[in-house]
Amino acid sequence: MNLVLASASPRRRQLLSEFGYCFRVEPADVDEIMPPDLNVAEITLFNAQQKALHISKKNPSEIVVGVDTLVALDGASLGKPADMEAAFEMISRLNGRIHEVYTAVWAERATPATSRALVEISRVKFRTLDDAGLRRYLARINPLDKAGAYAAQDDSDESIVESIEGSRTNVIGLPMEAFERMLREFPKA
Repeated sequence: MNLVLASASPRRRQLLSEFGYCFRVEPADVDEIMPPDLNVAEITLFNAQQKALHISKKNPSEIVVGVDTLVALDGASLGKPADMEAAFEMISRLNGRIHEVYTAVWAERATPATSRALVEISRVKFRTLDDAGLRRYLARINPLDKAGAYAAQDDSDESIVESIEGSRTNVIGLPMEAFERMLREFPKA
């Protein structure tokens, strides 16, 4: 299977490599949107589809994989923070609480026309840290390219994640178990 990952995420590349996939990376240059009339699952699915379709036009015989991840807390979507203060605000809202991580995956092959999609949801519980602990955490993990401003793959003693219910790889950025099932259902070209 020829896979093209329409994402610049180093975590997604690492997951695909760890699971033994042969792929190449061609990030989609599309604006991610967060319309207020869509729920979190619909937003992630829309953005994943747009990424896959954008790259699929240039690679019609390959399976292009678009992915989008958002964190949801109290019904509100949290994407990537714009700066360190926005990251601190996000992580403070999540501090000591349970939230959901939504990742949508859209796989598209233009010729022959085939697509598959999935949305995976995991629940994450954070430890409770004081403000100084939150700032130390943010300084250590570079939060600006991460939905919700945190790194689930951080397994150090200073990790903010206390527990994950559901797919851990989903929280990192690509639900590998569901992704593998989806690709097995993809028809051969």
